[in-house]
Amino acid sequence: MNRAIYLGAAGTVAAVAMLAVGFGAGRPQIASANAAQQQVATADVNRSQIELIIRDYLVNNPEVLLDMQQALEAKQAEEQRVAHLEVIKDAKQQIFNASYDGYVGNPDGKTTIVEFYDYNCGYCKRAQEDMLALTEADPDLRFVLKEFPILGPDSQKASIVSMAVRTLMPEKHGEFHNLLIGAPGRASEAAAIKIALQLGVDEAKLREEMKNPAITEAFSETYDLANKLQITGTPSYVVGNEVVFGALGKEVLGEKIAAARACMADATC
Repeated sequence: MNRAIYLGAAGTVAAVAMLAVGFGAGRPQIASANAAQQQVATADVNRSQIELIIRDYLVNNPEVLLDMQQALEAKQAEEQRVAHLEVIKDAKQQIFNASYDGYVGNPDGKTTIVEFYDYNCGYCKRAQEDMLALTEADPDLRFVLKEFPILGPDSQKASIVSMAVRTLMPEKHGEFHNLLIGAPGRASEAAAIKIALQLGVDEAKLREEMKNPAITEAFSETYDLANKLQITGTPSYVVGNEVVFGALGKEVLGEKIAAARACMADATC
């Protein structure tokens, strides 16, 4: 209706303009102005009829709307996939081999899966079992741990301790990670420090390393990378050339890993 009103108003303006020209050039132009108004009126009637036909068709065939929605979602998913490919290509080193990330599994594994996680994410805690099962069953799998604290100050402070532990005792970081994310209750700075001390980290060195500005810089890089990859929640994964959102289970991750390996074997990644 609004579009019809707009078109009608536009047609009236055009007709008035033509009428003004007619007064300056003679009666033939007045006839032209009347013809223009008639054309606009006819177009409005035709448009109303077409809109009514479309409405009736959609009411009688509502499944068309579902088809349209599915087509839109497929188009958006493909656009997102292409965008992810470009980001992964441009930031490959930062995604898979950043110096500030920890890892679980084989450090020299030929297949890498990257997890964006938060120590207070309940889904991450449940997905931890999937990660452990996958790395235990696959000796050639490397799980990169990308600190992505988005669930408040406790998460940020726990991740600061985690990154300090990785710097001071990288050989213990995987164990630290498993203990902290698998612990009951909310992860915090105190809880993280307690686990670190149990693993033999020197407390004075730990607290000093927690002040390292490189930790904040690493967080900033990870947040920026997540934004480019359209990652807004945890857990999220990068497997090969694909971004996977959510805790989808061991079987789905296993399928993604197999697809990434096939891609590498075909040299298409």
